Amino acid sequence: MSKRELNYEYCDQLVRDFEDVIKQPILSKSSVYYTGVDLGTACVVLAVLDENYRPVAGAYRYADVVRDGMVVDYIGAIKIVRELKEELEEKLNTELVYGAASIPPGTDGIDSGAVKNVVEAAGFELTNMLDEPTAANNVLKIENGAVVDIGGGTTGISILKDGKVIYVADEATGGTHFSLVVAGAYHMPFKDAELYKRDPKHHKELLPVLKPVVEKIASIINRHIQNHDVKEIYLVGGTCCLGGIEDIIEKGTGIATHKPKNPMFVTPLGIAFSCTQESRG
Repeated sequence: MSKRELNYEYCDQLVRDFEDVIKQPILSKSSVYYTGVDLGTACVVLAVLDENYRPVAGAYRYADVVRDGMVVDYIGAIKIVRELKEELEEKLNTELVYGAASIPPGTDGIDSGAVKNVVEAAGFELTNMLDEPTAANNVLKIENGAVVDIGGGTTGISILKDGKVIYVADEATGGTHFSLVVAGAYHMPFKDAELYKRDPKHHKELLPVLKPVVEKIASIINRHIQNHDVKEIYLVGGTCCLGGIEDIIEKGTGIATHKPKNPMFVTPLGIAFSCTQESRG
């Protein structure tokens, strides 16, 4: 078995464990809890790990508080994160103190302050902030290649060499654009298009409709990796749940492209792995 297959086996098992604790939290006491807060364009996710960095609880809510990687509804974002935090605290019968968060790569000078304020206003002590694809790689553990996080509003790219990030980029194309195309093609409201797109039973039918947007994402990836020796592309993010997206990107880039069985929860788990008990100050 190749190293990459071993990595995906670990990643897929971790995500399965997280899916299980979303439904049924593990209530045995831990000396400390670490929470990853993923403020996504389409979905806000909280992932809670115990003292040994094993998943014990999680919650998520579809929301419209972030657009193109930027917080546009500050009060709404705080409210959702606080409510999810309180929901998990009640289930675990403990206070969740330490939190980590992420931002699209290359946007730290623009939006990291807003994300930091949201997480802290919701009641967390923020102990780490990192970019989304780098967070995802805490779970994927890729040594060489490009981690591409396709979220609701943006596509973030991190290029790794010998386990270190050597390049990051972010561009505004993602799941929101999928929904706009679906809304136009099927003459339905945007919110209905969002729900229609999320249902896996529609993916085979939607793939040809969404192919031009996926090809645009492939062209974005091509532009950012052209000066780097990238031999593998790894997809994460909720938008990558679209069945067959990896095949179109592989064809458009000419580079072997892979994704976990459920790419939606890889980044929130990776954010939680970066959480510590030491404040960023």
